[in-house]
Amino acid sequence: MNEDLHEAQEHKGVINLTNFVHGADKEHPVEIDVIVNEHGKVVVFHSHEFSETIGWFECDLDERKLRFVFDNGANIDSGIQVNDRMQKYMQNSHQILTVLLDYETGDATDGHYYPLILHKA
Repeated sequence: MNEDLHEAQEHKGVINLTNFVHGADKEHPVEIDVIVNEHGKVVVFHSHEFSETIGWFECDLDERKLRFVFDNGANIDSGIQVNDRMQKYMQNSHQILTVLLDYETGDATDGHYYPLILHKA
């Protein structure tokens, strides 16, 4: 495990997505939403810029969880419950588009594609 990540776990307790973004606090919590666009593509909208580089996403179809995997080795639960309809689209996707939204206006400011890895027992 990355030493910085291990140290963060010891000092901050539970590691969650808030530990991997800039500017999140009680008044400006991290907001994540997963949708399927009109073309059947999976899109993750997020409210804060990430402080670590995303390597890929993992979706556990049995646990119905979507996880962020960062280049530093951190594997973080997004907190998003993947329902049956979303699973169908996840199974047909090889990547996820992430879109950063301006916290004040809600306008899209940046977007990137990341690989999606599926797990099923």
